[in-house]
Amino acid sequence: MSVLSDLLSGCVCDTEKLNKYIEFTDDEKKELDDIIKRYPVRVTPYYLGLINKEDKNDPIRKLCIPERLEYSEGGLEDTSGEQINTVIRGMQHKYRQTVLVLTTNNCAAYCRHCFRKRMVGSRPDEVAESLSDMAAYVKEHPEINNVLLSGGDAFVNENELIRDYLEAFSEIENVRLIRFGTRVPVVLPQRIYEDEELLNILRKYSSRVQLAVITQFDHPGEVTEEAKRAVHALMECGVYVRNQTVLLKGVNDDPEVMAELANGIVSIGVQPYYIFQCRPVLGVKNQFQVPFNRGEEILKKAKTMMNGQARSYRYVLSHPTGKIEVIGRDGEEMLFKYHEAKADADQGRLFKLKLPDDKCWLSMDDVAYSGK
Repeated sequence: MSVLSDLLSGCVCDTEKLNKYIEFTDDEKKELDDIIKRYPVRVTPYYLGLINKEDKNDPIRKLCIPERLEYSEGGLEDTSGEQINTVIRGMQHKYRQTVLVLTTNNCAAYCRHCFRKRMVGSRPDEVAESLSDMAAYVKEHPEINNVLLSGGDAFVNENELIRDYLEAFSEIENVRLIRFGTRVPVVLPQRIYEDEELLNILRKYSSRVQLAVITQFDHPGEVTEEAKRAVHALMECGVYVRNQTVLLKGVNDDPEVMAELANGIVSIGVQPYYIFQCRPVLGVKNQFQVPFNRGEEILKKAKTMMNGQARSYRYVLSHPTGKIEVIGRDGEEMLFKYHEAKADADQGRLFKLKLPDDKCWLSMDDVAYSGK
């Protein structure tokens, strides 16, 4: 049995096993069972151990334990236009220089705020099938200079498949960066520092092409000695690590918490990259979204408590038209800028909006998108 298989075999995937870690009432068990039928649960024992079991509002509990709001109405399955940007099964080409590959629909832990809730842990119909076809596509598009291996979680693939992806894409002349989208350093760090085979693979291919891990620490309680050990193991292999936090109600929507998180990840060698506006996903929208006005105020205050490296992130939303940065207030209006755009005409474009206090997302009309 591989290190990965051994670690994943201990994951908690049902109400009965969850109840051994956190005591639920009979009504809560019934609710959990109902939710799990629609949105699967999976948590590592390590990550469950970070929860304060006496606190029903514990932020890490919110990140991994289902709640009834997941069954509330409202929201979309695909908030960023992934379907329309799919060029080959499992491969998306939204931005000129980048392709994204859905390598799996599995994760070590299923985050309750996942923006791919439509598929993770359940539907495999969007997962990549033909590596040769994808490699050929990248070769035929010399403007592509980086590949993002995502999912699900790219590090929940067996080592042989990870090696296959790295072999195929690292030999393409125009590919200069390969990124892994993974929460494994946060929810299952042992998969990294206990798996010498994985580390040897990363060490080998980092000598051919720059490798990066894009992970997601969402709360200071996740910044542990185990996570630090995993990050340092990656760095020793020539892999740099960056972080994408999601702004989440009840988890990190507090200036002091966000500042502690940013300073904490920097202290273990992780560079802040983005803070994402939570997307209006079906099963997520009503539980985790924070309005823009409040989010901007939280992050403005948080920056006053961060060191220089910690405040190097951008506050963005991943919109169907591109990554839009929330710059800040200009009088009564909020200033936005396209950090990365699907359409050439939108590259770097600035726009302002007066936002209601409960506004959590931007429509196509809000961004004045022409479709060109």
